[in-house]
Amino acid sequence: MSGLGADGEYWKALAQGKVKMQQCAGCEKWNWPAVWRCGDCGSWEHAWREVAPAGRIFSWTRTWHEFGAPAAFGLPYVSVVVELDGAGGRRLIGTMHDGAAALKIGQHVTGEPVQLEWEGQAMSALRWKLTGEAAGATSASEGKTA
Repeated sequence: MSGLGADGEYWKALAQGKVKMQQCAGCEKWNWPAVWRCGDCGSWEHAWREVAPAGRIFSWTRTWHEFGAPAAFGLPYVSVVVELDGAGGRRLIGTMHDGAAALKIGQHVTGEPVQLEWEGQAMSALRWKLTGEAAGATSASEGKTA
């Protein structure tokens, strides 16, 4: 998959098995979605920095119906929004490797760039795995703090 705009470097890196995020060269703000011009300082200069695909679950939802998703996702699958540890709190989406995992907001996860096929075309994606229990994580199914 090629980028449609300012995010082209993100997709190129993901296809190479890396996660790169855009950072303003002027004020060092992390930008996602990627931008042509920094909204904070106005700089047109940006660097793409490799970051570890690790962070905490910000939000998630479990899907029990196919809805045209790649077959590799299986059912059920879990879409997850992850707040990255090393990119100023920017958030990326992806799916969990284990669609049946018991998830809580705040749990720590690590991601892996993968290549899938969808409707006959190659597609880069992030698949996430749990790496441990987060202290004080909120259970989305219970709405309580652990």
